[in-house]
Amino acid sequence: MTPSPQFDVAVIGGGLAGLSAALVAAEAGARVALVAPATAPRDQRTTALLGGSVALLDRLGVWPKVAGDAAPLRTMRIVDATRRLFRAPPVEFHAAEIEQPAFGWNVPNAALLGALEARLAAAPVTRVPALARSIAIEPGHVAVSAEGGTTLTARLVAAADGRRSPAREAAGIGTIGWSYPQAALVLNLSHTRPHDEVSTEFHTEHGPFTLVPLPGLRSSLVWVDRPAESERRKRLSDAALAAEIEAQSHSILGAITVDGPRQTFPLSGLTARRFGARRVVLVGEAAHVFPPIGAQGLNLGLRDAEAVGRLLARFGEDPGSAAATAEYDRARRADVLGRTLAVDALDRTLLSGLLPVQVLRGAGLFLLDRIAPLRRAVMRSGLSAA
Repeated sequence: MTPSPQFDVAVIGGGLAGLSAALVAAEAGARVALVAPATAPRDQRTTALLGGSVALLDRLGVWPKVAGDAAPLRTMRIVDATRRLFRAPPVEFHAAEIEQPAFGWNVPNAALLGALEARLAAAPVTRVPALARSIAIEPGHVAVSAEGGTTLTARLVAAADGRRSPAREAAGIGTIGWSYPQAALVLNLSHTRPHDEVSTEFHTEHGPFTLVPLPGLRSSLVWVDRPAESERRKRLSDAALAAEIEAQSHSILGAITVDGPRQTFPLSGLTARRFGARRVVLVGEAAHVFPPIGAQGLNLGLRDAEAVGRLLARFGEDPGSAAATAEYDRARRADVLGRTLAVDALDRTLLSGLLPVQVLRGAGLFLLDRIAPLRRAVMRSGLSAA
């Protein structure tokens, strides 16, 4: 007789989505193992967390630990900074218009990771602080072997092990991947004028240039451009880079000072062909990879984590059954694919040199600016979970 698995769920991966999934699973009352080395909070990037993500983190006891490091995003402004024939007027979306305190909060990744790790240390989760070395899927369980010799069994694996997910490969789940002729330069900066809790996105011919508030006279920047230009700017002196940022932002934040290191990332996308199969469900970048546009990546990953919790509550006896993983796949499909198409379309319309595409994009922004019910509907859609 095959012995009963030790755990209901083994979460593989210790990033933001994986740690959240482990906490959600523990909250659901499951026997949980987390297979991942502890991660030092060194990531200099920030993430704009939407309202649903903040509500989840608050419920898990994480949000109070990071709220002081976060800045609210009460207004979202889009500025057409292209030099094309058809340019749209600036459009502003105000959270108060849909009776929300903010669209979201911009949080340093390092602070969020530290808060998740601290909360996890007090949670009923068995931590295996090592990388998963092999994942063997058996009829009634999954056996996970970690570096250092630890082996455990679980009825379900929540794979949060990144875009090259070994757990996804073990389950035989394929992916669709693509790339963009762009790279993102990411950094934090300080400035002399207040941001007034307004996130401003300048649309250029080569991608968006987005300033997102941080507490005080600080903001984070995501500047999407051609890869060679992003690398050139990464190598500039602080003063030279600050001058280019101030020029691109039309000095809306006054004088700029580069605050901390710069990072560049090639832009690409990935979507799993299924989000659950053979006792494995996909979480975070194992399921979907987005360019840093529209604040979708981690917010979708946190919704994946919530879906794992619902799966454990509904299929308590065997959360890795074929029926359970098929339900998870159905539950996540519309949300992930809808956001994927929207972000991809937004980026590609910026890059397109076709006049009809430019006219349609400009007309769409014009209508959003002038028709309040349409603008409010778009704002609510952007904050909804599906």
